[in-house]
Amino acid sequence: MSTITDPLPEPAAVAAPPRAAPAGRRRSIGPLVLRLHFYAGVLVAPFLVVAALTGLAFVFTPQLDRIVYAHELSVEPGDAPARPLAEQVAAARAAHPTGDLASVFPAVEATDTTRVVFSVPELGEKQHTVYVDPYTNEVRGTLVTWFGETPLMTWLDDLHRNLHLGVVGRHYSELAASWLWVVVLGGLFLWLRRQWTGRRKLRRTVLPDLSAKVGVRRTRGWHAATGVWLAVGLLALSATGLTWSRYAGASFDVVQDGFNAHNPVLETALPGGAEPSGGAEGGGHHGGTASGGGGVDPSDVERVALAARAAGLDGVIEVTPAGEPGTAWVVAQDDPSWPTGWDRVAVDPDTGEVVARSDFADWPLLAQLSKLGVAFHMGFLFGVVNQILLAALAVGLLCVIVWGYRMWWQRRPTRADRAAPLGAPPPRGAWRQIHPVTAIAVLVVAVAVGWALPLLGVTLAAFLLFDLALGGVHRWRARRAVPTSPAPSGG
Repeated sequence: MSTITDPLPEPAAVAAPPRAAPAGRRRSIGPLVLRLHFYAGVLVAPFLVVAALTGLAFVFTPQLDRIVYAHELSVEPGDAPARPLAEQVAAARAAHPTGDLASVFPAVEATDTTRVVFSVPELGEKQHTVYVDPYTNEVRGTLVTWFGETPLMTWLDDLHRNLHLGVVGRHYSELAASWLWVVVLGGLFLWLRRQWTGRRKLRRTVLPDLSAKVGVRRTRGWHAATGVWLAVGLLALSATGLTWSRYAGASFDVVQDGFNAHNPVLETALPGGAEPSGGAEGGGHHGGTASGGGGVDPSDVERVALAARAAGLDGVIEVTPAGEPGTAWVVAQDDPSWPTGWDRVAVDPDTGEVVARSDFADWPLLAQLSKLGVAFHMGFLFGVVNQILLAALAVGLLCVIVWGYRMWWQRRPTRADRAAPLGAPPPRGAWRQIHPVTAIAVLVVAVAVGWALPLLGVTLAAFLLFDLALGGVHRWRARRAVPTSPAPSGG
């Protein structure tokens, strides 16, 4: 959930300087959480709105691809068996004589085309993918792809990640992911603290109070109860989004290094071959830029693919030529839907022998969770169910944000002498209501989180400076509002 949950007091006619809590009052961290939740919700919610809208646009791209690129991606099943894979690769090479063969994705379903990917230097990270009818060897078309994504999916992916602003634009999505878990946990704390008393406490926590009159109370019920239902999913999106962000992702890499929890390296050196410069990760995410693919024999592609199938790699596979002399080809499963397929084998193209293997089940637990989390975040893990769940999370988050801003507006003073366009923020002085030991623990946690999530740390510091400046302005106005006593008249 994001934005405000607890009611806020109406502002006084003249803001008074904050005073210490009366003696004997029970210390609580609640006022500090409320103030942080309020400011985070108000200031970060616009970034969350953009992330939710662009994510909602991206989530159904597999279906959109099937419509927009139907000619390239789909064929009518033929009466005769599919042609040999070597012929399909040769047909793609004839239609695309330039560039190195980067990888091949043989057709799996009866209506799929075979994808033959070529690396072209002038495209940088992007590649040319040639789509071949497996029954007739007809080339159905060529698209510029990025890690296997079609132009449409690439455009929507970039929109969600960086708003087509490059490296600078990535700050928005990382900022949204960095603060999302903070506002969710803060909102949960405030709502449970408020509701978890008396009878029917579970019902009051997860369902809005429909008996409440129209106003702040009813809006707050919808805001908070919906946030409770969304909490687990939003926390998952926050965590998975941070793993490949620019700054927080680097911190995650440090953790993986410390626990030796990266994807295992697949050894590709062939017996008696030249010493390679390093192992292979399995062809990257969807395809690499194999430097040795310029003169690949199409028959080698078929031999390697058959060897991988015989070794148990089913479903969608990616066949990647050797990157260096004396190294094996890599065949990797590329099926993120549950049950997932991410096993890899290294195959000698001359003999068809599997010389090394790396199964997803043997990956470190942290690497497995990261891979599964990315698949969930992109809507691939559970197919259509995953897509519907992500769409519900996006729409629900938008509703929670709208209700939060509505509460802020509903709390505004309406009396003629105290009218204001918006409600007042929570009262100042929240730090003085925390036990000193708790305050120290909060500071330590804030510093640690700020180091791990730099954008969160920087913006949190900016919030604190803004709050201090705002307090200084209020105190200055209060002092100016105090009337000066007239000098006593002489007798």
